Amino acid sequence: MAGQQPAPHLHLAELTASQFLDVWKHFDADGNGYIEGKELENFFQELESARKGAGVDPKKDNFGEKMKEFMHKYDKNADGKIEMAELAQILPTEENFLLCFRQHVGSSSEFMEAWRRYDTDRSGYIEANELQGFLSDLLKKANRPHDEAKLQEYTQTILRMFDMNGDGKLGLSEMSR
Repeated sequence: MAGQQPAPHLHLAELTASQFLDVWKHFDADGNGYIEGKELENFFQELESARKGAGVDPKKDNFGEKMKEFMHKYDKNADGKIEMAELAQILPTEENFLLCFRQHVGSSSEFMEAWRRYDTDRSGYIEANELQGFLSDLLKKANRPHDEAKLQEYTQTILRMFDMNGDGKLGLSEMSR
């Protein structure tokens, strides 16, 4: 097949954790933890636009059919919404630490165990330094190499995601989100 060019694909640069969070917040406009309804339409339209801009020849299918195929492929729990973990599978992220984070504290008992272990000063809050220790241990457990700068970025990203009152630490209710 000499002379034939390979089919064009959408090649996106990998997103940092902070960029991923920015994308998430952009599309989860109401902040309810899901991309759904009109948010989902906006996400899909921008994704299709990016694909066209990258030279991917769109199929002749209509928008509704393409969106249905997309949801079938990525909406793993078939609830009609895109959750953060599902978006992390769609977008190329340099480090899916958000998925590690969620998997590590999957059940409520695991969550409380992690809370007690990392709230080292027993203040009832996970401060940035305690969160950094948690994330460092989490990344080691997942065999994911990281440096101090990356660990700091992840810590700040988690705080941006969950520190609802902006006090620089996570209360139990914020962390349980």
